[in-house]
Amino acid sequence: MRHAPVTPNGDLIRWIELPGAEPARLYLHGLGATSPVYFAAAAAHPLLAGRRSLLLDLLGFGISDRPVDFGYSLEEHADAVAAALTAEGLSGVEVVGHSMGGAVAVVLAHRHPQLVARLLLVDSNLDPVTPARRPGSSGIATFTEAEFLAGGREQVAEWVGPFWWATMRLAGPEALHRSAVNLARGTVPTVRELLLDLDLPRTFLHPEADGEPEGADGLRAAGVHLAAVPDSGHNIMLDNPEGFAAAAAVALADQA
Repeated sequence: MRHAPVTPNGDLIRWIELPGAEPARLYLHGLGATSPVYFAAAAAHPLLAGRRSLLLDLLGFGISDRPVDFGYSLEEHADAVAAALTAEGLSGVEVVGHSMGGAVAVVLAHRHPQLVARLLLVDSNLDPVTPARRPGSSGIATFTEAEFLAGGREQVAEWVGPFWWATMRLAGPEALHRSAVNLARGTVPTVRELLLDLDLPRTFLHPEADGEPEGADGLRAAGVHLAAVPDSGHNIMLDNPEGFAAAAAVALADQA
């Protein structure tokens, strides 16, 4: 396990690193998840193995520190990741981001372009959403922070079920709530607008059964490659590891 301080107070982001060839590949998890759990099998798959891989947990989640004085906006998450990469002397990394991690990856590429060479977004959040009582960021965002800390967290545990809760329970309560609120709120310009404006290879993976993501034509027009993965839901790399690895290998191949 490796780590780097990423805040003025010295809070640590931690990651599991797999050795291999450069350029490095960075994996970013979704809300309430952790990269070693969600991406270990993918990073070690024969189609993707052999590259230096950082399975990084965002601040507030998994094995990273959980400061209560951190805002947990998408911009702050991206800057914290940038601080970790810079501390490691990395630049031009390939970033694989799932769900919220994909949104963070887009913001990272926008704010710190020297750090990111390529993006692979896995069913990632691109647009703001209206809070609604259902599993995910929109459901958590229906609570105020005080309500969430006073009992809303337990309600969310019931909504999301035992699989997601197995990693979500590792998150700091403030980190989970603030991250969800900020993910639902999005950024200005939106994550989608930032993605469209980036000048680097970009691929968006989505479950085949869901059909193409909203605004697919606009994504294509901006040079974003879309790829459908069969037999999968939102957690593509867990639902269909072979299909994910095959699609990711194509997306991450050296091509202009």
